[in-house]
Amino acid sequence: MSSISGAVLGTAISYPTTATVDQVDDFHGVKISDPYRWLEQDVRESKPVRDWVSAQNEVTFRYLGAIGQRPRIVERMTRLWNYEKYRPPLQAGGRYFYRKNDGLQNQYVVYMQESLASEPVAVIDPNTWSKDGTVALSIFEPSPDGRHLAYGIQDGGSDWRSWRILDLQTGKLLPETLQWLKFTNVSWLHDSSGFYYSRYPAPEAQEKFQSLNLNQRVYFHKLGTAQSEDRLVFERPDKPEWGFSPQVSEDGAYLVVTVWKGTDERYQIYYRDLRRKNAPMVHLVDNFEHDYTFVGNRGSELLFRTNLQAPRGRLLGIDVGKPGNPRREVIAQTDNVLINVSFAGDRLLAEYLQDARSLVRIYDIQGKAVAELALPGIGSASGFNGKRDTTEVFFQYSSFNTPPAVYRYDVKTGQRHVWKRPKVPFDPDDYQVEQVFYPSADGTRVPMFIAAKKGLQRNGRQPTLLYGYGGFNISVKPQFSPARFAWMDMGGIYAVANLRGGGEYGEPWHKAGTRLQKQNVFDDFIAAAEYLIKTKYTNPNRLAIYGRSNGGLLVGAVTNQRPDLFAAAMPAVGVMDMLRFDQFTAGRFWVDDYGSAADPQAFKALRAYSPYHNIKPVDYPAVLVTTADTDDRVVPGHSFKYIARLQAQHTGADPVLVRIETRAGHGAGKPTGKIIEEYADRWAFLLKNLDMNLPKNYGR
Repeated sequence: MSSISGAVLGTAISYPTTATVDQVDDFHGVKISDPYRWLEQDVRESKPVRDWVSAQNEVTFRYLGAIGQRPRIVERMTRLWNYEKYRPPLQAGGRYFYRKNDGLQNQYVVYMQESLASEPVAVIDPNTWSKDGTVALSIFEPSPDGRHLAYGIQDGGSDWRSWRILDLQTGKLLPETLQWLKFTNVSWLHDSSGFYYSRYPAPEAQEKFQSLNLNQRVYFHKLGTAQSEDRLVFERPDKPEWGFSPQVSEDGAYLVVTVWKGTDERYQIYYRDLRRKNAPMVHLVDNFEHDYTFVGNRGSELLFRTNLQAPRGRLLGIDVGKPGNPRREVIAQTDNVLINVSFAGDRLLAEYLQDARSLVRIYDIQGKAVAELALPGIGSASGFNGKRDTTEVFFQYSSFNTPPAVYRYDVKTGQRHVWKRPKVPFDPDDYQVEQVFYPSADGTRVPMFIAAKKGLQRNGRQPTLLYGYGGFNISVKPQFSPARFAWMDMGGIYAVANLRGGGEYGEPWHKAGTRLQKQNVFDDFIAAAEYLIKTKYTNPNRLAIYGRSNGGLLVGAVTNQRPDLFAAAMPAVGVMDMLRFDQFTAGRFWVDDYGSAADPQAFKALRAYSPYHNIKPVDYPAVLVTTADTDDRVVPGHSFKYIARLQAQHTGADPVLVRIETRAGHGAGKPTGKIIEEYADRWAFLLKNLDMNLPKNYGR
């Protein structure tokens, strides 16, 4: 295989030359060349693609292995990761279920306690499922009586799940295995005899990892029976693109089926009265115009978080037991964005975003505000998995400089105390978090978090990593990560820009970064970089950008638009071909945010920023693309095509490399060992290309 030359730590890099094909597509009369189309083939099915992956990885790992300080980064990051980590418990049948990681375990273990004072018992240990830690636990759901535990198994990072059921009394697995579950929850019947779930038809073997995921159906599984005997509950064969999320109300009275067809929170709602034999499925919300997220019920009144006439969200009650289904506003819209509501006793716990950080208010069942839950600082609170028959609820709080602590809160007394706080090998007080606001290109005020060691000097020379996402109504909140902490420990600044396209300020903020408005997201990110330079945090030679998935698209697009503004760019598992993204796996769902090249107007917008299609023969910053061979969310062909064209067009000496993980997917379920190695490679790449040196006391 011939090569293209660059530079490896001062010596020539020989990139593998990627074969091209004569592929030209016609989009509304416009001819578009796609010379690397062959790289879209599944790695597991195509030997030429496998050989290409091996050749690229050989070059990349040779480069990374030559960075002399990388072993110290691995050692330090391993020490930072090595502390006990807990997730908030779930309650069922008087028992408590939670995840815990001893420190460096590849996967979290599920523990059960009969009471908060009793000894924990490990009930599911995914670390025993594979030698390399790549078979992971996805989600688990205890039965209402606490007798059984249903759980999903994720193999090699794939979105496909198989489910098993554990009898907690005997410690034995039930004989049945449920297969072909994807993008679904499971919801137990009130009497714990079985549960509802959704699944797709089994794909053809060659389409397992590139199937378009059509014809999802809702089934009921009775414990102790084969999946082939599961009862079909609901389907819409006339709407193969629809997906379904079944949920049983806590009192067991209703089955609520949320219907979705993309990534937007715009749903239809069906329900069935489970107290009536052979009751019909009733169509309650019959359009895809607004969010209707089911929260729970008060008798025949079903409660939904919605953005109907409330772009920042409110809580709405619909009484299905009365003629005309009268509606009641339970919690009105506020100045902040309502992101979740849950029950605990006779209280409603409402989670809000206030300038991208958490705010929690407590309401009575009528919707009257009764308290506000005090949080420790600028951070994120999550969890709040309560029950109507108990006043206690557990939640988790963290920030960029604060590892997650789990709290127990009593909604009746207002008392809050720490249930589990990690003992970490560093002092969080040595680090600081601030929030700033800056103007985007059109004057829009955008928030940004900046985290670093205390005593930060604004001298314009600090190595800085800017992170962004900007899509799918997803809010980026201040949360802790040992990897980010390791970066700050190296002397780096970690900045997070809350871009349009996210959900930080409700639906208008989201829509302002979608479809024909997508350029706003890139403008916001560029303005964040310019702010960091203007205000003397850093300069273009010490500034790097990073983003994952939709954030990988962001990094790819911005690198094309402003290659002069950054010294390094790291797009991870990114959506890079905006003209064909909807041809693979979950890609068709993303049309909500991106639009489709099948539409002439959307095609013009997509072509204008598509990372793959806008690479030009210029001097790019150093680029490290990361992806994984079993990613069936954003198929790795996106990254493969992008880096092949970038290596062919790049005119400078800075490295443009791709790191392709094996036996890993889009991110979920990745074992701790692989995570540490991947981040160590990223930070070593930045160490070299931002001209950094590790502090003398690094890791001490």
